[in-house]
This record gives sequence, structure tokens and C-alpha cells, in this order.
Amino acid sequence: MARLRLFAQARESAGTGEVRIDGGTVGEVLDSAVERYGSQFAAVIGISAIWLNGEPASRDLSVGDGDEVAVLPPVSGG
Repeated sequence: MARLRLFAQARESAGTGEVRIDGGTVGEVLDSAVERYGSQFAAVIGISAIWLNGEPASRDLSVGDGDEVAVLPPVSGG
């Protein structure tokens, strides 16, 4: 089970900053989170950087027990 960490808009749309989710790949973890949190969360995922254990990740990377998938939306401000 992976640890999904959510920041900024991802945290706001999910209503939590961290959750444990089953999935064999980064994509499966994200898809499970979208099923749980809905379309607004899916929209945030679409514009976010995704990291696995502190490194940029693609959806096809394998995820094991204790791995951390992080969703980092773009930073706005001025």
C-alpha cells in the first residue's frame, strides 16, 4: 500500500493531505484516488507534477509497500 501525499489544490480537493492507497503502479494509485475524490481532484492531477519517493515519476513506474507518491500542483502567486 502506497502513501499518497497531496499538496495545495490537490489537498484541498481531496480534503486530506495524506492517504494510503493500493496500487501496483503510480497510475493505479492515482486512478484509485480519482475514484475516491472525484472529478475536481482529477482536474488537479492533470496539471500536477507527480513524484515517487522524491523523484519525478511516470504513471507506469512500479509502487511497493511504503512507497510515497506525491501530487504537486503548480505554484501560483506573484
